[in-house]
Amino acid sequence: MVETPETERATTATNNVGEPVRMSEVQVWFVREVLPLESVLIQFLKRSRRNRADVEDICQDVYMRVCAAASEELPKSTRALVFTVARNLLINRIKHEQIVSIEAVEDLDVLNIAIDEPAPDRVVIAREELRRLQKVLENLPERIRTALVMHKIEGLSISEIAVRLDVGERTIKRDLSEGVRAMAEILLREDADIRRAE
Repeated sequence: MVETPETERATTATNNVGEPVRMSEVQVWFVREVLPLESVLIQFLKRSRRNRADVEDICQDVYMRVCAAASEELPKSTRALVFTVARNLLINRIKHEQIVSIEAVEDLDVLNIAIDEPAPDRVVIAREELRRLQKVLENLPERIRTALVMHKIEGLSISEIAVRLDVGERTIKRDLSEGVRAMAEILLREDADIRRAE
């Protein structure tokens, strides 16, 4: 490590803003201020769950950017500069990794992939489930069935259902609770019967 006299350090730190710093001053500053932070910087980068090659690449990018900034003006706080640059590089890498290339998206049309449509087996299963629910609903008492349809399918509130059916809100709450419980019991019983039959 090259040691510089105190007088030279003082003139290095007080360069005028906008006046480029000599390359030898940047090299001395880098060796004196940045390199001692290397082990801490590597630990910081490893915490981002990067592999060893990524850590080394990012570390080199940090050094390049820090040196470029120091060639304009030596920073007052080297540690703050180094870790700010490292954090920003990590953020940029993460953003870049989340970007999907346009070419990959373009090719989806060629593959005839229907993104919004469920697979045929899912459609069949969903239709069977709807038929089962409809059958269970039909076996419920009329007021309970009507309250369930109004609340779960039409999205009406309990007070709106009470007004439409001309009954109290407590009655609607009880009917909804009984209806959901009855449907669950019937569906679970049917599932158990199917499993036993297999």
